Amino acid sequence: MSQMEKKYPVITGREKGPGPGRYGLPPTIGFIGHDFTKPTGPAFSFHGRLSDSIYCVDSSPGPKYCVDAKMTRFGKDGTPAHSMLSRVKAQKELLHTPGPGAYSPERVPPCNLQRRPPSYTMGSRTNYRTVDTVPAPNKYCLPPLLGPQVPNKPASASYSMSASLSSGGPSVDLANTPGPCNYNSTDPSVYLPRQPAFSMLGRHSVPRDRTKKPGPGTYNPEKVTVHKSRAPAFSLGIRHSDYVTPLVTSVSD
Repeated sequence: MSQMEKKYPVITGREKGPGPGRYGLPPTIGFIGHDFTKPTGPAFSFHGRLSDSIYCVDSSPGPKYCVDAKMTRFGKDGTPAHSMLSRVKAQKELLHTPGPGAYSPERVPPCNLQRRPPSYTMGSRTNYRTVDTVPAPNKYCLPPLLGPQVPNKPASASYSMSASLSSGGPSVDLANTPGPCNYNSTDPSVYLPRQPAFSMLGRHSVPRDRTKKPGPGTYNPEKVTVHKSRAPAFSLGIRHSDYVTPLVTSVSD
């Protein structure tokens, strides 16, 4: 009979894990296999010291090489490069391209129904000769402004007054002077806006026949449905008995 061993729970503190050197993290030095979570700096290579006998074999220059700034370790920089040349000298046989100031768009005739402002020209002053007779301002005669004969001016009403009669006139014999009723009054509709005019006919005579004329109560305007809406109409029949024999009009054979 084997002896039974008593099992105890595992204590986590007794479990020893691997140390820091156990984990294989990518290096942060160099370019090949570099940790991609860290920025990569420039990588330089160092060569060993050359022997003294190399000077007699090959004399290489010192650190005087000028590496172009556009050259990287991955190749030439791919950004666009622009060059600026000097101005080309004008030659007679070459075509001279006009500049923006050589065009005059304001002198182009209107196209496509475009509106164009009015243009005016001003000439020089006319040179008068000594033999020319130039009229003075008082030589011109303007038309008078009195009377209705002015063509370009509005004219007011004009009145004429005759001379008094020496004998037989109203000034000598007052009996010849017309009274107020002798003058005819002008209708105001002639010189003022006319108002609307209405005409009124005379009263019609009552008919003398003995026929009976209907009074106001004879008419029923509530029954007129020609031009007015009609109220709903309902009809009520009589109550029929359940024991009455219906009327049979057709009998089938």
